[in-house]
Amino acid sequence: MFFKLISRGSRRNRKENSLFFSSLLVSVLAFYMILSLSHQDVMIFLTRMESDAVDKLMTIIPVFYGLTLFILFFLIYYAGKYQLERRRHEFGVCLMLGMRRVRLFAMLLIEDLQSSLIVLIIGLPAAVLLSELVSLITARLVGIGIIGHHISFSFRAVLWTAAGFLLIKLMAFLILSGRISRQEIGSLLVETPDGVKKQMPALVYGASVLLGIFCLTVAYGLAIHGEAWSGVRQMGLTVFLGLLGTFAFFWGLRFPMELALRSGKHNRKLHVFHLRQIQETVIHRSSTLAICSLLILAALCCFGTGVSVFRFYGESEPHVLDYTFTDCEEEKDTEFIRQTLAAYQLDTCFSDLFEMRTGYIRTTEDHEHAFRMEPLMSALRELPASTDTEVLLNNLGYATYPHLIPLEDYNRLLAAAGLPKLTLDAKEAAIYMDSGFTNFERTKLLNRILETEPEAILDQETIHLTGTVQTTSLVTDRSITLAFALILPDEMFETYTQGTYNIYLNGILADEETEQDNLMSVISDLNQRLDKTGLSYESYLQNMGRQLFYMVAASYITIYLAIIFLIIANTVIGVQFLMSQQKTNRRYRTLIRLGAAYDVLCRSARTQINWYFGIPATVAAFSSLFGVRSLLGGLLSFDARSNLAEMMFLSAAMILGLCVIEYIYIAAVKRSSDRYLLTLMVPMREE
Repeated sequence: MFFKLISRGSRRNRKENSLFFSSLLVSVLAFYMILSLSHQDVMIFLTRMESDAVDKLMTIIPVFYGLTLFILFFLIYYAGKYQLERRRHEFGVCLMLGMRRVRLFAMLLIEDLQSSLIVLIIGLPAAVLLSELVSLITARLVGIGIIGHHISFSFRAVLWTAAGFLLIKLMAFLILSGRISRQEIGSLLVETPDGVKKQMPALVYGASVLLGIFCLTVAYGLAIHGEAWSGVRQMGLTVFLGLLGTFAFFWGLRFPMELALRSGKHNRKLHVFHLRQIQETVIHRSSTLAICSLLILAALCCFGTGVSVFRFYGESEPHVLDYTFTDCEEEKDTEFIRQTLAAYQLDTCFSDLFEMRTGYIRTTEDHEHAFRMEPLMSALRELPASTDTEVLLNNLGYATYPHLIPLEDYNRLLAAAGLPKLTLDAKEAAIYMDSGFTNFERTKLLNRILETEPEAILDQETIHLTGTVQTTSLVTDRSITLAFALILPDEMFETYTQGTYNIYLNGILADEETEQDNLMSVISDLNQRLDKTGLSYESYLQNMGRQLFYMVAASYITIYLAIIFLIIANTVIGVQFLMSQQKTNRRYRTLIRLGAAYDVLCRSARTQINWYFGIPATVAAFSSLFGVRSLLGGLLSFDARSNLAEMMFLSAAMILGLCVIEYIYIAAVKRSSDRYLLTLMVPMREE
């Protein structure tokens, strides 16, 4: 009989509080995902390419794990409190019928342990499968979908996930069960409503709302304009104003809600009742709502920023070149490289090896006036003022001593990329800008001006700028980038560089090599063979490693935190509402005696839920637009910030996606509320 009670109680807890059970499942998934990160294919690959950076990343994983356990403890505490509170009457009856407190404690402990084991039994296998799926998707999105995937299983991650989860569940249970066990039977059989809050004058609450809006506006301004990132003091001020503004706004919400109560239409069924319920809930839970709103804000900011960064680094640079040999100072050095490759029988691995030369203007020493393009600058100044035109005017203002690139070499690069060749006549030049120093809008503005073929002065000789802005990377090493350069016909290039320039030898792997095995394995094996030659080189994998590290560090971690914050915030809001509804059950019973129908009560409760979730979620969604903009502008590199508008648009889409998750949580709480109200429709005997 005892174990039947345990099994029935555990099953009923999962059924009546499915929202909390689902949140625990997602938490287990998130725990395993972050702890098993080092076993994923992408991280194994990164360890070879960027071992120091990966080691630093792995050292902060335990910090995130510990922080998450600390936060999740409060979620389990609040949800467990709700579960025990709604069973107070049951516990009182059990004690009244002669059950000892020790036996009641054992029953609750086994119930909790059984539910925890069920969560782990379901969650851990699902987490392993999800980890494998994420590993494959990540590799695919970053362009290395042909990685030789190996199924990985981290026993250490499983152990730490189970240990951490069971530990915080046990701690929360011991605290809650201790409080229940110390209460007298009479107090367990009687509902204890919330205490009465001391009311302040309406003017005080109105001033609090205005103060909150003012503090939030100032915090938004500091974040958007980048002043928050200029120093620790400024960042601290921004965070302080944001926190103060949020708490002040929620504390003063009772004033506008009172105005809504007075000015609203009172002819609708239970209109005054559910508005009073919302007002009272906000009064008693203003701090909780503020904290949950901040957690939702953190989740939206993390998720929007993480997905945007993942997208940017996943598609920022197309794959054209496989290798660049860098130890070339003269043309004879490139011949030496070719001979060395042939000696080690590595020349057949490449379908093409071609030179890429870059040099400076050597016909003058006046570096500040070696190149001028005043007609183009004047055309930019005449365009409507915008951020892109200002950036172009600022950057091009320093392009007085540009790099030079020969047309023949660049056309070889375009042919490798499958792009049409560039044609230049004598006294013509094309502009080259690395993709990290421009974006679509800036390139579009320059191309529009280049259609007029504006004049420019190159060492006192007039040339015409023509064509379109070229952005294809010159070499595989992304650390070698040119903010501005001129592509010249070969004769002009030789004249202006006086035969002094840097030479890079680019290599493209033969199709036969990549068809036999996946790209990572081919380049990794070839790297080992090239190391024996003593040649200095950069491969596509090195650059892909840097790119992947940014993706993992900036997106995996932020998305993980977003999931945790969102789970905690929504579950706390839902549990708090259901606890409040349970404490005010006498009001619902009174309405039932007065003739209120079940569907009318459900509509009233659903309206309360919409407001209770909607207020913190709306504030968080509005604030997240400024928070994501601040994170993208303050944390990312110049390359990433050049695509800020596109990333903000994607972030907004992700925020809307999370609003769908909010809707799912709201729907789950509504179903729980409907089930509870249905139990109140049955006449209850007064004790």
